[in-house]
Amino acid sequence: MSSSGVIRLPPHKYIHVLDSNANVTRVVNGPQTYTRQDHERVVAGPEDMITIPPRYYVVISDPVVRDDEGQPMVDKHGQIKLRHSDQEIRLSDKWPDPFPLYPGESKLGDVEELLVVEENCALRLRALRDFKTEAGETKNAGDEWLFAGPRTYIPRVEEEMVEVIHATVIKHDMAIKLRANRECTDSTGQKRKAGEEWLVRKAGAYLPAVDEEIVETVDAQVLTDTKALHLIALKTFTDSYGQKRKAGEEWLVTNDMSETHILDVNEQVGSAGMVDIITLTNRQYCVVLDPYVEGVQRLGTKELRRGELNFFLQPGESLANGIQEMHVLADDEALLLQATEATTTEENSKAGSSAEEDTTTVVSRRPGDRWMVYGPCEYIPPVAVEIRETRKAIPLDQNEGIYVRDTRSGKVRAVIGSTYMLQPQEELWAKSLPVEVEDLLSTQDGGVAAYVPAMTAHQSNKKHARLLAGTSSNPVMTKNSTGNHINDHGRDETRVVSFRVPHNAAMQVYDYKEKVSRIVFGPTLVMLGPDEQFTVIRLSGDKPKRPNVISTLCVQLGPDFMTDVVTVETSDHARLQLTLSFNWFFDVDKTSPDSAAKIFNVRDFVGDACKALASRVRGAVAGQTFDDFHKHSATIICQSVFGKDKEEGKKSVHTFNSNNLCVTNVDIQSVEPVDARTRESLQKSVQLAIEITTKSQEARAKHEAKREEEEAKGRLERQQIENQSNRETARKELLELQANSSSVEAQGAATADAKAKALANQIEGEAAVKQAELRAQAMRIESGARLEQLSQSQQAEVDHQRALDELEIFRQKEMAAIDAKKFKDIVTAIGPDTIAKIARAGPEMQAKLLGGLGLKGYLVTDGKNPINLFQTAKGMIGQQGDMMGGGPVVQTN
Repeated sequence: MSSSGVIRLPPHKYIHVLDSNANVTRVVNGPQTYTRQDHERVVAGPEDMITIPPRYYVVISDPVVRDDEGQPMVDKHGQIKLRHSDQEIRLSDKWPDPFPLYPGESKLGDVEELLVVEENCALRLRALRDFKTEAGETKNAGDEWLFAGPRTYIPRVEEEMVEVIHATVIKHDMAIKLRANRECTDSTGQKRKAGEEWLVRKAGAYLPAVDEEIVETVDAQVLTDTKALHLIALKTFTDSYGQKRKAGEEWLVTNDMSETHILDVNEQVGSAGMVDIITLTNRQYCVVLDPYVEGVQRLGTKELRRGELNFFLQPGESLANGIQEMHVLADDEALLLQATEATTTEENSKAGSSAEEDTTTVVSRRPGDRWMVYGPCEYIPPVAVEIRETRKAIPLDQNEGIYVRDTRSGKVRAVIGSTYMLQPQEELWAKSLPVEVEDLLSTQDGGVAAYVPAMTAHQSNKKHARLLAGTSSNPVMTKNSTGNHINDHGRDETRVVSFRVPHNAAMQVYDYKEKVSRIVFGPTLVMLGPDEQFTVIRLSGDKPKRPNVISTLCVQLGPDFMTDVVTVETSDHARLQLTLSFNWFFDVDKTSPDSAAKIFNVRDFVGDACKALASRVRGAVAGQTFDDFHKHSATIICQSVFGKDKEEGKKSVHTFNSNNLCVTNVDIQSVEPVDARTRESLQKSVQLAIEITTKSQEARAKHEAKREEEEAKGRLERQQIENQSNRETARKELLELQANSSSVEAQGAATADAKAKALANQIEGEAAVKQAELRAQAMRIESGARLEQLSQSQQAEVDHQRALDELEIFRQKEMAAIDAKKFKDIVTAIGPDTIAKIARAGPEMQAKLLGGLGLKGYLVTDGKNPINLFQTAKGMIGQQGDMMGGGPVVQTN
């Protein structure tokens, strides 16, 4: 715009000019040069006109009102009429040329490209106001519908785009679950209520309608021969297989019905989910609880199913004890059975017997009946029969046994020395022992029950002593895998308790039922009856003796010894502690029951014997003074135990008549004073004796040391003199050696110098000779190498030339062969008749023939006429007309 009011508008430019007189704004379009009047004013511009490319659109707000011909309408004042608060969408189809905006119009946004809706996509549109579509369909404000592709969406001001919806691809073995947002009709024409859900299973792209909502994608469950699907009906409906299902009904979908199953909206997967098939081999069986019989579930019943069999457990069915193996019984095995309800069983009489033929009998059983099935056989129990346990024949040696209890009478007996199979009314009986006896059986030597011989208290306390334990009558007991009762000491309580009584020992066994006891002498094996128990012997031990230190099951008969510490006091009140050892044995007649029973009359024979003997010793020492006892202690103690006969040299024995214990000897191991003053007096006298002995030994040692010292001094002086003499002799020898060494050194130096010079000259001469030889050898090698190189070069040239000549000869031969073959092929192709006719056609044909044959200098003759090179064409036909005669062919260059 110039200052003079002249406005030059280029093409596609416009301005808005306001006429101040009429107060009307008009549009001035370019290209032109506009001169502004005084009453005019430019209110907008210059602006670019709006250009809409193909397939683009623009939204104009407050558009002008146009007549039928599309021209803007003006009011009576000349002002452009506008559709206020309205919008207009302009496309390139109706507005191909650039256009200006009239006063009051405005552009909303930029020029935008039309939206292309792809295939399997749709636009969800909503009506902003009531209008009619091009197809005449009436749309009310708020209505929604889909604009499906593939096509181009042309926007309208009466509608708005809510969202872009993409189709969901339904693959094979897949479905989508839909929900109706409001009452509508689905794609299959079926009416749906608001909130209703259904499945679309058809494979392909599915575009949900405007009233439909995709809830989820449902994948098919793959069913195999070994997998089934447990389903529950949420409400009464007809499933995809045409079966009517009631609400809450449960069923299985197997591979026989379909390879895959898509879960319906009225179905849900049960708690079992995917159910595995149950496979029974021909060695297996199972019991099904609450089975289905002919499609009806029989609650509270059982069904036995044997292999080989494959089946699925229906909903509500269960296995009683899982899959069980068929019971295979050997000839030493049997099954204890019990009837849980009234039933009949088939039993084979051959089982458990030696009959050659089988006899099958039918036996009626009442609830609670027990019986056994013996092997060898295979057995599967009916549903009304319960297997209580598997029994096996118990092999017993002559020193082995078991306790068997009759469950009807309650009587217990011991079966020893033979293989035994329990009867249906029998069971193994566990014999419990006191804890103390269990401990002794598990610790003492001798197998299941062992023995510790009655020893002295000192030895027993160190090696085999067992402190007295509690006497609980109910030890901990468990069962092992074979049903035997194993207590916490590792003993099978159903086995007969046995104890190996060692040699020269005795054991007492008491029968509490018969109230009698028996004495057993070793070596032997004791086996307890059901009502028998071992008598536990508790003896004193340690030094001095303490009661109940040693516990044992048997008593050693001796000879043996026991040691005790006895405190005595002399008549002058000197208290001494004596360690005494007594040798003893039992004087018993094993053939006399009364004599044998005496052994166990005294409960603690060790303690009682030690007390009795200690009492005798204390009485004898009390009448003696310390000095007398110190001098004659052995005699006094022996007289106190055995009397004066022992001192006179006779073999005396002190016998305890209550149990026939005989003491044969007394050994005094030590005598120690107990009183401190007595001990001090003894110590002083001992110290004085030690001091006297020490002084005498010291004087004797001093005299001996003085004598040894003088002898050492003499030996030292003599050695010094000898050393000086040896030193002078060695010095003389050293000087002589030094002189000889100097002479040898000078002579060696001169000799070495002369030898070195001679050797150097020799080396120089040899080196010069060697160098000349090497130089001659090098020249000989160089000349030989040059000669060899020249020879090889010439040979290579000869070989190369020979190869070239051979190649040329080969090429000439091949070319000659090719020309001969070419001529032969041409003659063969033309044929003899044709050549004869051509020959008769005259010189022109002859020339053409020669040209066609491509012959240069060839002559065909019969071999009888002379060769005429000037009439070659005529000569191609022989005088006798034989073109293929025996004449030669002559070639010229």
